[in-house]
Amino acid sequence: MSTSLTTCEWKKVFYEKMEVAKPADSWELIIDPALKPNELGPGWKQYLEQHASGRFHCSWCWHTWQSANVVILFHMHLDRAQRVGSVRMRVFKQLCYQCGTSRLDESSMLEENIEGLVDNLITSLREQCYDEDGGQYRIHVASRPDSGLHRSEFCEACQEGIVHWKPSEKLLEEDAAYTDASKKKGQAGFISSFFSFRWCLFWGALCLVIVYLQFFRGRSGFL
Repeated sequence: MSTSLTTCEWKKVFYEKMEVAKPADSWELIIDPALKPNELGPGWKQYLEQHASGRFHCSWCWHTWQSANVVILFHMHLDRAQRVGSVRMRVFKQLCYQCGTSRLDESSMLEENIEGLVDNLITSLREQCYDEDGGQYRIHVASRPDSGLHRSEFCEACQEGIVHWKPSEKLLEEDAAYTDASKKKGQAGFISSFFSFRWCLFWGALCLVIVYLQFFRGRSGFL
């Protein structure tokens, strides 16, 4: 069963994964609600996660809603001489569109989502701070378009001028092709199972007829 985690609990996942990725270096993760995109000090690097999935809670009317357009900003710095690194992180909030309260409420995320997002962060750290091949970034299922439209007037990231990630037409075509293939595979499996069942019935009935005929002949001979 999935557990909902707040942004403060990112630290546990981050520290565990960095201990494996870079055990010789000491890294810290700082939650910074005032972090600004593209405002970097000397030696600092930026990574922007534009397609995270999270759930928001309004503390005024208790409304909750799911969003696949959560934006997370990371600023990263590594002191190579001291082998000490720092990551500053900001999860952009959203306004409640039911009560229109001016309070921008915190979001929570599922544990499996945070695991993947931290993997993406470490991939960026390897590339930008260590000049390594970081590997493959993980694209989450939740990044695919959800049922509702994103309302930019209620989004803190949009108000800061951040353009959200949007799925390409190719990605949408791949989704549609995968869905069609899954349906066809399911239909083919059903048809195959149906005909296999009919053959089993046929051979079973044939065996019963043979047994009956042999039994009938035996009784006739006996009489």
